[in-house]
Amino acid sequence: MDRYNDSIDRLPADFRWGVATSAYQIEGAVAEDGRTPSIWDTLCRVPGAIDNADTGDVACDHYHRMPEDVALIRSLGLDTYRFSVSWPRVQPGGTGPANEAGLGFYDRLVDELLAGGITPWLTLYHWDLPQELEDAGGWPARDTAYRFADYAELVYQRLGDRVEHWTTFNEPWCSAVLGYVQGVHAPGRRDFADGVRAVHHLHLAHGLAVQRLRALAPAGRPLDLAVTQLLSNAIPATDSEVDREAARRADALGFRMYLDPILRGSYPEDLVTDLARRGVEIPVQDGDLEVISSPIDTLGVNYYRSGKSSGHAEDGSTTDADGLPVTRHLPIGGLPVTHLDWEVMPEDFTRLLLRISRDYPGIPLVITENGAAYDDKPDATGFVADADRTEYLASHLAAVAEARAGGADVRGYFAWSLLDNFEWAYGYDKRFGIVRVDYETQERTPKQSALWLRDTIARVRATGRQGRE
Repeated sequence: MDRYNDSIDRLPADFRWGVATSAYQIEGAVAEDGRTPSIWDTLCRVPGAIDNADTGDVACDHYHRMPEDVALIRSLGLDTYRFSVSWPRVQPGGTGPANEAGLGFYDRLVDELLAGGITPWLTLYHWDLPQELEDAGGWPARDTAYRFADYAELVYQRLGDRVEHWTTFNEPWCSAVLGYVQGVHAPGRRDFADGVRAVHHLHLAHGLAVQRLRALAPAGRPLDLAVTQLLSNAIPATDSEVDREAARRADALGFRMYLDPILRGSYPEDLVTDLARRGVEIPVQDGDLEVISSPIDTLGVNYYRSGKSSGHAEDGSTTDADGLPVTRHLPIGGLPVTHLDWEVMPEDFTRLLLRISRDYPGIPLVITENGAAYDDKPDATGFVADADRTEYLASHLAAVAEARAGGADVRGYFAWSLLDNFEWAYGYDKRFGIVRVDYETQERTPKQSALWLRDTIARVRATGRQGRE
């Protein structure tokens, strides 16, 4: 890993170092202290929906082991903890008053973090929509956006005096596309038009919450508002016009649809045209885009991989059965892969960050997720010598440093994830953690990657350049 040190050591001494988790993936205690079911509790009961029929019922038992986990974060020298709040724990059913017991958990978590010198980085929504709101229409229904703003206000009223950093949504693309188009994530629906409606209402909910929190914050209280997007580059499979057009369509639907409304106040014209060809319209009402583009302070970037876009189907045709242009997603090929067969592409990460900074200038960036799943094999003591994950983190941190050197205003990096956890539709088989969790005993053991990250943070703090360049 030493070959990456020259790049990593260019990070400034005040660079922000963190880890990220999400409520449903680690908390467990799904039926305790007034929490009601989320769409993930429901999907986990659908036969065949989750590998090995796993559920988040216990997960990492973080709800009961929170102080231990905060101490673990502190022991690794991390200065920031990105966590999410469980909507159905705080506001059972998604409407009405706050649940005191649910809010009390996050109250204690924030106090524990601050006592340990760790900055809380709060995410309001990481996919766990209360099931009652899904029953009422879910994210394709406009009213859900207003329910989210009410929920955001409840959380801010309790924690806003101590929490400065607020992220509205984690990866709206996953909520909309994996949940409502492809059906592999909760709520498991498959309707393209519903997915488009969900995107717009997620954006609207974001803007409403930003406005609500700005209005609630007393003068002089620090408030950093953000949204986190899953972003990647759409790379043409060849230089042919057909493949370049496929990449443009993929970029419009998977990248610009999520950044343009928030940072530019409009949907891309080519996206609107592409959707019209499919008979789908974004349900924009008067004033929506002004709300959606309410100014934010930080853009969270989650990055894992990119891929190639081809305008040719497997049989070579360029249109599908409905006469629409083919957009097929392909691996790059010839690259190392993770346990999920995701290709490892640190140079692409640098290109992505430079592209964001070029196309959307003036918005500071924080890497709110980056990491890899590998088939970890513990030794007799439970220690995992995860050289592959350590290499992954080192190469991607170097990629961040290269992007900064090229002018990208990246101010922090949060590894995904602190703990091995419930990895959504993959259940517990895929491990992203820098800390191993023995799911039978709940014992936590820092892996080689965690110790490398600890030592790297200490070195950069001691030798890194002073100030943000």
